[in-house]
Amino acid sequence: MASIKVSVINASTVLTDDEVKAALPALQTQVHQHFAPAWGIDADLTFVPKRGKPAAGSWWLTILDNSDQAGALGYHDVTNEGLPLGKVFAKTDQQYNSKWTVTASHELLEMLADPEINLTVFVQPSATQGVLYAYEVCDACEADQLGYDINGVTVTDFVFPSWFEAFRPAGSTQFDYRKHLQKPVPALMPGGYIGAFDVTSGGGWNQLTAQGHPLAYQMRAKVGTRRERRRTPRDQWLKSGVEF
Repeated sequence: MASIKVSVINASTVLTDDEVKAALPALQTQVHQHFAPAWGIDADLTFVPKRGKPAAGSWWLTILDNSDQAGALGYHDVTNEGLPLGKVFAKTDQQYNSKWTVTASHELLEMLADPEINLTVFVQPSATQGVLYAYEVCDACEADQLGYDINGVTVTDFVFPSWFEAFRPAGSTQFDYRKHLQKPVPALMPGGYIGAFDVTSGGGWNQLTAQGHPLAYQMRAKVGTRRERRRTPRDQWLKSGVEF
């Protein structure tokens, strides 16, 4: 039994409770059997239907419609107990012909790896240069077509800790679960990206994409996303109500 408990809450109008509940076994399998062995972080998932109440002390993975809904809900940066919260925008996924289960898998794994959205890796190639890279474990290989199926449910690919170790030569080890990446940070797959902060430029956080493969959606961070919260000081985060 894992020490982290995650309530998967359906607060979407475009997905039924049955649709969300049906995806849980695949998400649980990915966490227990694929992610935990690589990262040493495990969690038990529990489904919460519409208008249901999550268990006290649990982290939340909330299925919403879109980022406008997140704004209307008062941002909801953490749970009502101040614990980690991940958000999936299912209606937005449908508009872009993306699979919401890939997004759910993505947000779940990134919440487990960096629950405070404050971890970074510092790569310093010289005495006067250095870049901070966001500790996001799915962004580099996040495209739907790079994911994989678990009992008919598509989940995201994710990087291994080795991807954040810039000293590793190309091809020297496994950098992601599906073995798509052949180099460490800042190597990216088509459709992938990573937040980067060049400490020598003073330009703040920027988003790097695979060369020649810009993102198909707007680069500006949407309300409620992890990218938006990374830019927001922790003391400005707001607690959620129990009900969505």
